[in-house]
Amino acid sequence: MGATEDGGRDGGVGNSIASGTFSGPVVQARDVHVHMPAKVPLPVPRQLLPVPHHFTDRADELAELDGLLTSADDPEAGPPLIVVNGPAGIGKTALVSRWLRTREAAFPDGQLYADLYGHAAEGPADPAEVLGQFLRALGVAAPPAGLAEQASLWRTVTARLRVAVMLDSAFTAAQIRPLLPGGSGALVVVTSRRRLTGLRLDGAAFFRLAALDPAAGLELLTRGVGAERVAGERTAVEQVVELCAGVPLAVCLAAARLAARPRQPIAALADSLAPDADRLAALEVEGEITVSKALDASYAVLDPRAARLYRTLGTLPVPTFDTRTAAAGCAESEQWAERRLDELIEANLVEDIGPDTFRFHDLVRVHARSCAEIHDGEDARTEALRRVADWYLRTTTAAEQLITPAQFTLPRAYAHPSPLPAPFTAEKGALDWLDAHRHHLMALLRTAAGRGWHATAWQLVDAMWPLFLRLRYYDLWAEAHTIGLAAARADGHAEAERQMLNSGAIGLSAAGRVEEAADWYTRSLEAARAAGDVRDEGQAQLGLGSCRMAAGRLEEAVRHLDLAVRVWEECGYRRGVALAGILLGETALRRGDPGTAIPLFEEARRILIEVADPHDATRALAFLGRAHAQGGEHALGTGELTEALEAFRASGALHWQARTLEMLGRGAQEQGADTQARGYLAEARSRYEVTSPADARRLE
Repeated sequence: MGATEDGGRDGGVGNSIASGTFSGPVVQARDVHVHMPAKVPLPVPRQLLPVPHHFTDRADELAELDGLLTSADDPEAGPPLIVVNGPAGIGKTALVSRWLRTREAAFPDGQLYADLYGHAAEGPADPAEVLGQFLRALGVAAPPAGLAEQASLWRTVTARLRVAVMLDSAFTAAQIRPLLPGGSGALVVVTSRRRLTGLRLDGAAFFRLAALDPAAGLELLTRGVGAERVAGERTAVEQVVELCAGVPLAVCLAAARLAARPRQPIAALADSLAPDADRLAALEVEGEITVSKALDASYAVLDPRAARLYRTLGTLPVPTFDTRTAAAGCAESEQWAERRLDELIEANLVEDIGPDTFRFHDLVRVHARSCAEIHDGEDARTEALRRVADWYLRTTTAAEQLITPAQFTLPRAYAHPSPLPAPFTAEKGALDWLDAHRHHLMALLRTAAGRGWHATAWQLVDAMWPLFLRLRYYDLWAEAHTIGLAAARADGHAEAERQMLNSGAIGLSAAGRVEEAADWYTRSLEAARAAGDVRDEGQAQLGLGSCRMAAGRLEEAVRHLDLAVRVWEECGYRRGVALAGILLGETALRRGDPGTAIPLFEEARRILIEVADPHDATRALAFLGRAHAQGGEHALGTGELTEALEAFRASGALHWQARTLEMLGRGAQEQGADTQARGYLAEARSRYEVTSPADARRLE
């Protein structure tokens, strides 16, 4: 029940070679192997949201943005930064999306988009998560842990790129600063309900988006209800537009309500929006009063089934949703959910932002949640949320089984099992789904823990293992396992507690937090001994050995590794014995004793081939080559390292390509072949830049 870097949770950690120049732990595999596809060119990111079909006028505003960009064109300054602010629902996102789309040719290296969720109930987005998203879009497969290092790499990657970055719905200036790219060829456009005046210190230009003028508001409403109907009640139409105060969201919602009631007089809508004139004063601040009334009016004419889905979606903590989530929340079929979502989109209550991806406008989400609190009891709201959490748990478990089929999986428990099928059938699709839904999974995990659904919480963490293993979201890895560990303890599930300790320790170790990892491994060791679980005891000893080796405490490392070998030999876990043998060989290399290391690597490789673990068998081969070279058999060692390098290239294992290239470089240095050594090390550094920026800096 342990966890390892390259495919399962049974291996340990080891990341040092004889020269002692490698730093940081590397976690080993259990019985499953990481598949890293061959590197292919990524498409230029074009992530901007589609422009709403109802986008109207705004020619003057688009021209003003052009002027701001021209005035900010200073090659000596940093990247231009424009802040577009204004009330909720005023159309900031639509305006900026339209403007940036007209300037696509000016940014040939890509257009990036992130929603910062400045006014979402679950809180603003973490800049580190946004940076990870951006870096991956630009080809950095494994961004580093920690905001400072991510921001530094982001500035490095973008130093010579011409990219446009749209940061939507920001809450504070502090959210923005780590996301500013390097160089002067980039453009950053921020939208926010707040003015964000603190960004003046960063050279920002500001543009406050005002309401639509009456003519534009009239055009927008006319698009929704038809020119003939507008002509018949022109005075009432102008009154509705005035009561919507030029807020595009309010106008669209009013139009949707009128379209849904073709025989209703437009004057009746005007009356429902303005029971008294005094409330219109609030529109000068946020426009929320009119929007709220428009939402109430739109909700009132929904089909009862669509209204039920609207309320259900309002209770969910996820930022977006798809058809299956909607179906699961209402315990209905996908076809039922598709029809209801179509109704909500038609009523402008839900935004369609991509293939089977929908979201609420911030104010609409608040309204939907309020409707649920008014019309549905606490038990009904809780049941809907629990159904969605169970569907995510079931789907994540299905992904886990596709990606790591040989991995030990703890039992699952569902309060509301769903018959809905998973939206993938193959390993790549499963991993893509986990990646796209990682924020949903974390939100549901936090919700489950907060509501005391302890079994659901730790089972979600256990099922998310392939997400952490393959994609290396270190911050989420640590947070999830901290929550999962507490949940397993609260659930009284000792086996799950050890699983959380082992899996969490691997994440901490991989992120370079070695002392924390050692503490988790120590607690895992104590728990394993108390439970009499010999295999978990060996896992903890292996992990402690790797942590001690990373810290340079070689005698302690050997003691822990020898204990791991002993307990695994007694229980017949041969693969574990081989993994411990690799670490013992690395320890011998660090002591300058290749004669001791060589038979350890040879035996480990033999066992790993027998148990069908090609990735770790190749790691053993690489270390064997380094040991032979260090022992003076340079030709033999170079041949083994070259063979290992080709295997890692075939599997796409970038980190181990870099490790092997560095070993080849060190060997060439020892032979005095400086030109060849520089070539190997330069190639190693280029790979480290993708997988381990700290090692790339070390090689500089």
